[in-house]
Amino acid sequence: MLSRLTGALVRAFLVVLVISIPSLMLPGVSSDTVQIVALVAFFAGALTFFEYASVYPGLVEFRDAPPFNRIRFVSLMATVTLLSVVVLARHETTTLTRFVDVLGSAMAHSIDVPYSPVRLLVLMLPVDASAAHIEIVRTAAGISYMISLISLAYFVLILRALGWPYASGGFNVWVNLPTFDPTAGGDVVERLRRDGWFNIALGFLLPFVIPAVLKAISTSFTPVTLENPHTMIWMVTAWAFLPASLFMRGIAMGRVAAMIEQKRRANHAADFIPA
Repeated sequence: MLSRLTGALVRAFLVVLVISIPSLMLPGVSSDTVQIVALVAFFAGALTFFEYASVYPGLVEFRDAPPFNRIRFVSLMATVTLLSVVVLARHETTTLTRFVDVLGSAMAHSIDVPYSPVRLLVLMLPVDASAAHIEIVRTAAGISYMISLISLAYFVLILRALGWPYASGGFNVWVNLPTFDPTAGGDVVERLRRDGWFNIALGFLLPFVIPAVLKAISTSFTPVTLENPHTMIWMVTAWAFLPASLFMRGIAMGRVAAMIEQKRRANHAADFIPA
């Protein structure tokens, strides 16, 4: 019980830290921004604490199947931190900020090809956006997209090398998939595979769909400029992090479906073994 509470408290602190990183690193943060960030961080930390401190599952999937959520958290933390450093490079030029800015710009230009997600995100900006603003958005998009690809590749490597989710011991579907109802009807394996492919397809389409939706909003309502550093950091982070998370969720659900099917075959074979 004590170890569970300690682990929940550490996770809650890390969540609060990630949400606070842009406000802690960037200069000239207004008091209103600090209050909003503090409120969001408090609720996110409280949700994380009660989720992991509870014995029963709530909303967080794959809670007891590491390193699924750990990979996603490290990816989110790295994205927010590096994007904050890119913005900070426009205010304070140091060796670290300059290195991250140059490296991110090189990655962005390498994947900024026609019809790529990075190109679509840049084209979403207003036509009167300055060259400096376009460059910082392109750099942020390149960094966040590369981090999402690296985290996805690392998860697939862990899945193949360690045999996830078997590597974490026993896998409880009810605890690790609290939002999945196995009694809703239909074969569980087929439903898991269908949901997995749906998540993979949605994760593939979101980097292309999000810029188009924001562009439509800019045309019909208020233009989305991403000139506010905090807005730019979190928008670009969500643009890259959510599709990667959906990809990982789809792959994980397919893996769980294969595990259940393998268990069924083993039990079916055992029924024909003479006593």
